[in-house]
Amino acid sequence: MSKPIVAIVGRPNVGKSTMFNALAGEQISIVKDTPGVTRDRIYAEVTWLDKQFTLIDTGGIEPETNDLMLKHMREQAEIAIMTADVIMFVVDVRQGLVDADFKVADMLRKSHKPLVLVVNKVDNYEKFMPDVYEFYNLGLGDPVPISGQSKLGIGDMLDEVVSHFEAGQGEEEEDERPRIAVIGKPNVGKSSIINKIIGEERVIVSNIAGTTRDAIDTPVTYQDREYVFIDTAGLRRKNKIKEELERYSIIRTVTAVERCDVAVLMIDAEEGVTEQDAKIAGIAHERGKGVIIAVNKWDAIEKDDKTIYKYTNKVREILSFMPYAELVFISAKTGLRISRLFEAIDMVIENQAMRIATGVLNEILTEAVALQQPPSDKGKRLKIFYMTQVAVKPPTFVIFVNDKKLMHFSYTRYIENKVREAFGFKGTPLKFIIRERKDK
Repeated sequence: MSKPIVAIVGRPNVGKSTMFNALAGEQISIVKDTPGVTRDRIYAEVTWLDKQFTLIDTGGIEPETNDLMLKHMREQAEIAIMTADVIMFVVDVRQGLVDADFKVADMLRKSHKPLVLVVNKVDNYEKFMPDVYEFYNLGLGDPVPISGQSKLGIGDMLDEVVSHFEAGQGEEEEDERPRIAVIGKPNVGKSSIINKIIGEERVIVSNIAGTTRDAIDTPVTYQDREYVFIDTAGLRRKNKIKEELERYSIIRTVTAVERCDVAVLMIDAEEGVTEQDAKIAGIAHERGKGVIIAVNKWDAIEKDDKTIYKYTNKVREILSFMPYAELVFISAKTGLRISRLFEAIDMVIENQAMRIATGVLNEILTEAVALQQPPSDKGKRLKIFYMTQVAVKPPTFVIFVNDKKLMHFSYTRYIENKVREAFGFKGTPLKFIIRERKDK
C-alpha cells in the first residue's frame, strides 16, 4: 500500500526546511539563513489524524538562474513535483510577494496537481494578516497562514493537505503480481537487467548517469509466473557538485520501494560496495521490504578461489544492518545467474508472507530463554510471557513482557536470531513489538 506523497516547494529561504522539521518532529533538514542550504531533497513519514503520507523537502526553486547548483536544485524540485500527489507551495510573508513567486506558481499550475498555498513566518496574526491577503494575487486559492518556527497554524495547513487525498488513496489496485523494485546508484545496470529479462530495449540505457528519468513499471513473465518490475533512476555518483546531487533521485527510490514487495539492490562489482549503496539499502530496510543484493558485472571481475568470499564479507560489513539480505552475483550483460535471481525473488516473497503458529513460536521462545536468561536491572528480572505473530510483509511479532524497559535491544536481537535459526526468513526483515502485561 503506497502512501500519498506531499512535496514542499518554494523559492530558497522561505522557511521550507523549518516547516519540514516541525512536521517531521526532528531536525532532519539543515537550516541556515543562506539561500540554497537545503541542497538535497529529504523525506520523512508524517501522520496527521488517521492519514499517513511521505513528506518531501526540496531545495529552493530559482525559476531563472545560471547558477549550476540552483539549476540542479530546480531540477530536483521538478522531480518532486512530478512525483507528488499534493504540493505545498511555501511563500514568505516578510519578503512579501515577489516576481519569482509568480514564476514558481506558473510552473506548479502546469503540473495540474492539488496545491496548498502556505504563507510562512506569520508569527503574529494581527500584525501580518493584511500582508497574507496579498498572496491571493497568485490565483492559487486561499493562502494558509502559518509559522514553521512557532508551529502556529500547522493543524489547519495539514487539514487542507489531507483534504486533497483521494478516497482510499494509498490502496493499491487489486493486483496480485509481486512488485520488484530495482534500486541502486546510476550506471550499475538497473535498466540493463530489466532489458535482459524482457529481451528488448524497453528502458533507455546509456552511459550518462541518471538517464532513467522516472520509475517505469514493466510486466515480466518468467517461467509462467508474472511479476511487475519497477525501474528507478539511480542516485547519482559523487562529483564536484556531489552534495546537492547525492540524493538527487532519492524520492524515486522511496516511492518505488513504497510500492514494492521486494527490492533488488544493484551493486557494481567493479566499483565495489559503497556508503551510498548503504543509504539506498536503508530505504528498503526501514520500510520492512524484502531485500536481495545483486552484484552486477560479475563477468568483468578477475577471480580466484577467494574472490567471492572476500566480496561477500565486504558487502556484509558495509550493509551490516541487513544480515538477512540475500546475495546473488549476476551479469545483466551476459544473463549470468538471472535464474538464480528469480529463485531468490520467489523465496523472499514466500518468506515475507510466512506465518508461524503461536504454539510453535512459544516453543522456540521457551528454549531461547532457557539457553540465555533474560536481563535484569536493580534486582528486577525481565519476564517474557509469550510471543505471537500479528502481521506479514514484514513478519511482525508481539512479545509480552512484565517490563518494557528491561527488554534490551540486544535480547530482542537474540530472540530474532533464534526465530531465524528455526524458520529461516531469508531476505526479509523481522519486526518485533514489545508490550507490557502485568504478572497475574
